Amino acid sequence: MAILPFLLCLLPLAPASSPPQPATPSPCPRRCRCQTQSLPLSVLCPGAGLLFVPPSLDRRAAELRLADNFIASVRRRDLANMTGLLHLSLSRNTIRHVAAGAFADLRALRALHLDGNRLTSLGEGQLRGLVNLRHLILSNNQLAALAAGALDDCAETLEDLDLSYNNLEQLPWEALGRLGNVNTLGLDHNLLASVPAGAFSRLHKLARLDMTSNRLTTIPPDPLFSRLPLLARPRGSPASALVLAFGGNPLHCNCELVWLRRLAREDDLEACASPPALGGRYFWAVGEEEFVCEPPVVTHRSPPLAVPAGRPAALRCRAVGDPEPRVRWVSPQGRLLGNSSRARAFPNGTLELLVTEPGDGGIFTCIAANAAGEATAAVELTVGPPPPPQLANSTSCDPPRDGDPDALTPPSAASASASAKAADTGPPTDRGVQVTEHGATAALVQWPDQRPIPGIRMYQIQYNSSADDILVYRMIPADSRSFLLTDLASGRTYDLCVLAVYEDGATGLTATRPVGCARFSTEPTLQPCGAPHAPFLGGTMIIALGGVIVASVLVFIFVLLMRYKVHGGQPPGKAKAPAPVSSVCSQTNGALGPTPTPSAPEPVAPRAHTVVQLDCEPWGPSHEPAGP
Repeated sequence: MAILPFLLCLLPLAPASSPPQPATPSPCPRRCRCQTQSLPLSVLCPGAGLLFVPPSLDRRAAELRLADNFIASVRRRDLANMTGLLHLSLSRNTIRHVAAGAFADLRALRALHLDGNRLTSLGEGQLRGLVNLRHLILSNNQLAALAAGALDDCAETLEDLDLSYNNLEQLPWEALGRLGNVNTLGLDHNLLASVPAGAFSRLHKLARLDMTSNRLTTIPPDPLFSRLPLLARPRGSPASALVLAFGGNPLHCNCELVWLRRLAREDDLEACASPPALGGRYFWAVGEEEFVCEPPVVTHRSPPLAVPAGRPAALRCRAVGDPEPRVRWVSPQGRLLGNSSRARAFPNGTLELLVTEPGDGGIFTCIAANAAGEATAAVELTVGPPPPPQLANSTSCDPPRDGDPDALTPPSAASASASAKAADTGPPTDRGVQVTEHGATAALVQWPDQRPIPGIRMYQIQYNSSADDILVYRMIPADSRSFLLTDLASGRTYDLCVLAVYEDGATGLTATRPVGCARFSTEPTLQPCGAPHAPFLGGTMIIALGGVIVASVLVFIFVLLMRYKVHGGQPPGKAKAPAPVSSVCSQTNGALGPTPTPSAPEPVAPRAHTVVQLDCEPWGPSHEPAGP
């Protein structure tokens, strides 16, 4: 017990624990103004000439304004650990890239301003972590693609979404339909050409929808539009009204827009672009009875068609109406036909059976339908037995074509007519894909730029000929706009399609989108009748050379014989011994003389005169020479 008082005396000597010290604030970045004296903390750097996000930011800040600078990218570490940030403004910079997860730590962020930058796409990971975001401003960028999952983390909290003044041709409508708390949706000044029916049916809190200045020809009715009154401007509108702005679109004023014409709303600047009778007229001044449609009428169908089994067959059906009818095909068995491994249905009403079978014959039904009604037509197809194999014909007597058969030549008038006829009976030639030049075994394929498609990896060309149902594939680099096919067969018709291979931002997988299709025919390889073959030319040359040699030998022998005869049967160069003769007539220089007495033979040099042997009478007694 004596130790206890001693311990109690030592307690006052123990050091007292110090109270927690406040964290030392980070220094304010240069050219910025920082409010650190009271909460909430803010860092204001508008127009400071910054090239990147300052690294010395106070991570406790609740407001960060970096507008009107020259920031080109937002990196993952730039905004790390700023868990208390509520408002972030990056407007009017030069931002082209936002790293995936750059805002992952900003779980308390309420407003994000990225307008006035140079963003071309928005992927799924770039807005990850913004689970409390209320306002997202992306206007005045260069957005051409918005991933389907880009807004997943803020889909339940987002109240204001501004996508105006971009280059959007398509939108992830299913993802936008999940924004249940959105009040304002700005889609104006884009390139939208269509809106699917029911795209806004689940946006129960939507108060303003702006679709001004797009490419919309019609606006489909939506349950949201019929549930709320539509107004052009919010002045004096009740809280439950929906302000709908759709001016500046090329509206096609037919029966599909009667629902919109019947709604009570204030005046706006909408006008009709078509049909011609209503073009340029003020939308609200057109009477409801003038918004009419025309039922479809089938204007052309294929005549009864017969093909051998194994060959392709193209069935055509053309219809007109207002709006443009959609054409569908029903098989003889009553099944609705579409794109499959054996058939292709084209938007213009052509049905192509890639490989016919004996059971494909029968009556095919073409159904053309639009909002005003439908029309039908029957096309008969007969599938016969397969044709026997044919040998290639190499004895054509048609005149040859100039140049090499592989050389590319512009189509002539006849070939152009044949191509037009082939295109009229088969899949249509898409204006985007054209075969501008073709020869016997080569063809030049061209297609337009596909920059609106994000993340293009390559192009794929697939084609097959009329005599072969096996598709041939060619992979082309993404920066190419043409390709030369050099492995074609002459005298055949080819069906060719070009597809863009790109990375789907929604799934991260590789997807394809058709660019267009075309049909063309290669030129036949023809040879003239009189053109000798190579073996024939070689044999002719050998025979001619042999004939010349033989003729030369004969001439030489003939010359030798003549010389031999001239020299009296002796080889030239040898002396001829005189033989005794009884009667000889000699002529030397035209004078006759006495015949000398024969003597010993001597070498006789060649003389300039000619010795002629004559037939003379034997000398008689009166001609004997006188004795000595």
